[in-house]
Amino acid sequence: MTGTAITAANLPLDNSFATLPPEFYTRLRPTPLPAPYLVGVSPQAAALLGLDAARLGDDDFLAILAGNAVPDRADPLAAVYSGHQFGVWAGQLGDGRAILLGDMAGADGPMELQLKGAGLTPYSRMGDGRAVLRSSIREFLCSEAMNALGIPTSRALSVVGSDKYIMRETPETSAVVLRMAPTFVRFGSFEHWYHKDQPAQLKILADYVIARFYPQLSETANPYQGLLEEVTRRTAHTIAHWQAVGFMHGVMNTDNMSILGLTLDYGPFGFMEAFDSQHICNHTDQQGRYSYAMQPQIGHWNCYALGQALLPLINDVEAAQQALDVYQSAFAAKIDELMLAKLGLTRSAQTDEQEADRQLFDAMFTLMHANHADFTLFFRRLGGLRRDDASGDEPLRDLFIDRPAFDAWAAQYRARLRRETRTDAERKLAMDQVNPKYILRNYLAQVAIEKAQNKDYSELARLLTVLQRPYDEQPEHEHYAALPPDWASHLEVSCSS
Repeated sequence: MTGTAITAANLPLDNSFATLPPEFYTRLRPTPLPAPYLVGVSPQAAALLGLDAARLGDDDFLAILAGNAVPDRADPLAAVYSGHQFGVWAGQLGDGRAILLGDMAGADGPMELQLKGAGLTPYSRMGDGRAVLRSSIREFLCSEAMNALGIPTSRALSVVGSDKYIMRETPETSAVVLRMAPTFVRFGSFEHWYHKDQPAQLKILADYVIARFYPQLSETANPYQGLLEEVTRRTAHTIAHWQAVGFMHGVMNTDNMSILGLTLDYGPFGFMEAFDSQHICNHTDQQGRYSYAMQPQIGHWNCYALGQALLPLINDVEAAQQALDVYQSAFAAKIDELMLAKLGLTRSAQTDEQEADRQLFDAMFTLMHANHADFTLFFRRLGGLRRDDASGDEPLRDLFIDRPAFDAWAAQYRARLRRETRTDAERKLAMDQVNPKYILRNYLAQVAIEKAQNKDYSELARLLTVLQRPYDEQPEHEHYAALPPDWASHLEVSCSS
């Protein structure tokens, strides 16, 4: 089906989640957004659904994107779930400001369309059911940037704004972002039924997820053990990808963990700039539970929480433990694979050489931490280091205060490169395909946000275009790859959005 064939009137929606029993959700319509206007659209996300991005600003489409109209085939609902927040059981949560319209066939399979910021639901608790323009733009940009980086993620189709003010730390204008994913089922969806001691509902949900997303497990001896193992593996792989690009989620609560291993629920996220392994991107996180260094460990912890919830179905503690045991090996294998690629190295078959490579990685991160070297620029410039000639090291060397320490590590790296067969040019080409030049730095998002708050959306569109080609040289956009300005160090993000 071509994009021009799909109109707002015939939007081909289904809603597989709505086939679950009514205790899994509440049916309700979005709350209309006063005088909505289009802020941004992702042409790539639109193409995934066969939609014409140029038409999404038309009144009929805009009304749907804002939550002011519901397509004929939609079956809007808000889902219930629970979860652990900052390691503490928080009880019932749910879609407090998100409403699922349904799912739509896409190039990569069905995608659920969810309006975030679409108004009060029975699960809003003390919230107002709305999202602010600031956080909506950040989620929109980061969802699409992460996809371009090759990291499993939900997607974002659009941001619609309104001049209606809502209160956060200060009054801010409201917005709705339409986000997309094969499913928004999360770890907390299973925890909800486990902690309510309702095994029948737990089984219904697990069977739904297996049938729709993991059908290969249905013929195995213990499909629920297989589900836990597959989700654990996917989670480990995704977090390895986060670590490899310096991405920090900020709020790795179990209600924010996708059952498909997607990066989900963008809030106070951040990309590492001056490297600090203990960096906390969320200033609400006073204890540093979700720091960069802690993410792999927390991912494992969250999988244990899911394992606990699935235990009544697995019905075998040892089998559940076996499923969870894949986490550490899956993470280690994936991060090794990613780091070797980032450094332009091929994996050795020798155990002692593999250990030597890990020591090289550890020494590199220790050096970066001590010097607060810019994470993205370090890896991008590392591709330009020549194996037998240090005369061109200055762009990379300039990222370090302790130049002799860098020189010592670079000598170790060069010694390792001499075991490689690729030329410097071949290695640089390969490294540039895995080490992004452009990431969503906080200050870049802030500039786009401030312009959008003044009804200038050109910077948002331009930044999105840059971020959707993160590995390419884009000479006309070179300034987007520069070190952040001094004022950027004062930017803070929190759970308030």
